[in-house]
Amino acid sequence: MHQVTYKALLFFTLFIFGITGELTAQELTVSKNQKYLQTKEGKPFFWLGDTAWELFHRLNREEADLYLQDRASKGFTVIQAVVLAELNGLNDPNPYGDKPLLNNDPTKPNEKYFQHVDYIVNKVASLGMYVGMLPTWGDKFNKKWGQGPEIFTPENARAFGEYLGKRYQNKPIIWILGGDRVPADAEDFAIVRAMAAGLEKVHKGRQLMTYHPEGGRNSSELFPDEKWLDLHVFQSGHGAKNSANYTYNVTNLNLKPLKPTIDAEPRYEDHPVDWKPDSLGWFDDFDVRQAGYWSLLSGAAGHTYGDHNIWQMWTEERGPISWARTHWKEALEHNGSAQMGYMKKLFEARPWYKLQPEQNLIKNANPEGGAYQKAALADDKSFALIYSPYGKALSVDLNNINGNVVKAWWFNPRDGRTMAIGDFSEKKVTEFKPHTFGRGSDWVLVLENKQLNLPMPK
Repeated sequence: MHQVTYKALLFFTLFIFGITGELTAQELTVSKNQKYLQTKEGKPFFWLGDTAWELFHRLNREEADLYLQDRASKGFTVIQAVVLAELNGLNDPNPYGDKPLLNNDPTKPNEKYFQHVDYIVNKVASLGMYVGMLPTWGDKFNKKWGQGPEIFTPENARAFGEYLGKRYQNKPIIWILGGDRVPADAEDFAIVRAMAAGLEKVHKGRQLMTYHPEGGRNSSELFPDEKWLDLHVFQSGHGAKNSANYTYNVTNLNLKPLKPTIDAEPRYEDHPVDWKPDSLGWFDDFDVRQAGYWSLLSGAAGHTYGDHNIWQMWTEERGPISWARTHWKEALEHNGSAQMGYMKKLFEARPWYKLQPEQNLIKNANPEGGAYQKAALADDKSFALIYSPYGKALSVDLNNINGNVVKAWWFNPRDGRTMAIGDFSEKKVTEFKPHTFGRGSDWVLVLENKQLNLPMPK
């Protein structure tokens, strides 16, 4: 098995580097139905992101290798990182003593700093992943909070966009503008659009672009029909437990023009709930799973995971942001990151891109709240996935699944294992009861046309 994995990785690495030794991106595009991402050859692309905002700024090359190899081994496909980082990213140098800009001037990038960024981008590519690259955190154009300073004008934002575009035009990059901000005024909007124009002048549509807003906000509110914005992302954020992140997808999937949608910053594992650890506690792996399945089964084109310690690459020598408490290397082993990989395996074992939200599958009482069950049905009715966060029983009308016999089985989101239920030839409303119940006992019910003989997740 190790030999097969090595050969596959070697093939991908040779493909990425090409015969010239120059990295060339496997281009991503938006599907014809505007609901998901795909390669240029038409293969569906499952976005499984990780928020590593401080990756370029705080990790040396050996540390970056460790982090990226861990994420690649767990199935992540997009690493979200910021060039001009949030945590004093302009004036606090990287591990090699280099700052990103000379005199904090966006028209004067520091070559040594960007050589380190180059190394990490190339490492991401060699591992078969993409960089969700934020040119800057939002405090550099709208210092609503944070350290800033504000350094951007529309003119230098366009120049900085062109610089990044030229430097990374042949790299596996998805451009993410914004950086936890909503533009405050006309100048802020002009800065964002100018940076997008600078990037687009170079890549000419060969790399995707989107916008990352602040918590509780959605890119579709701000840029509903901008030609440069290829997909919508939202930040469901770090507030109340059981926050209904699926509502953002419902909004975006009813828009015209339709664009793929992704929760690019949900509740982080090991983050204090609503920033109140003493009274409300901390988000755990269940909160992570709940957000992921809720979003994917409500029409998302993928999902982003986050760990509160990893986005800031926290160590005991650094001041913690918002009660970070676990060294980032230890946090690599938090359960949620591996469970996101299990989730991806489940979806990729089926033509997940055919799924459409379909709550009418569920015939039992299903009030919104922590136990709210989410269902999706393939557009050809070949299979369905239904998520029960608290292990509450599901009553499902099997008439919605094509085929003479419906095959039913459970998927355990906690360990990635499957459990057979049985075959059903009688099409009627049928109850399915998981083996465990309560918070943290979440299950996915899989119903499918047995005749198709679909593979089990591996």
